[in-house]
Amino acid sequence: MAAKLGGGGGGKYNVEQNADINVTPFVDVMLVLLIIFMVASAVATPGVQVTLPIAVADPKESPPKPIFISIQSDGRVFIGDGETTYDGLGADLTEQIGRRDPTKERIYIRADQGTRYGDFMQAMNSLQDSGFYSVALVGEDKVQ
Repeated sequence: MAAKLGGGGGGKYNVEQNADINVTPFVDVMLVLLIIFMVASAVATPGVQVTLPIAVADPKESPPKPIFISIQSDGRVFIGDGETTYDGLGADLTEQIGRRDPTKERIYIRADQGTRYGDFMQAMNSLQDSGFYSVALVGEDKVQ
């Protein structure tokens, strides 16, 4: 059984050549990649709003997966995006890091400019009581 692919004749096996490029698959792939990058960038930023003071120190290299503690001006404290209490701060952090050694974990504290010093010290004491000694303070970079 053979089919005629070219030439004249208008049989049912006549195939006309098409020189147009089909861009629909290309557009579909690009839209999927755009959605993936939009979702990934939204997940990568902390969701708790804090007004940071200006820092003048040179920025250092960050660890692969930083742990942020945020303290708002009204005294509420967060680990990442989840709210916690000052008394439960150490236990919640220990649960979050799992089996890793707390003395080797670096914790980043983001505190609002209007945060009371007592709230900040309460968070620091809770961290030290739970074995977290490597604590870094996060500030907003100075714009020149």
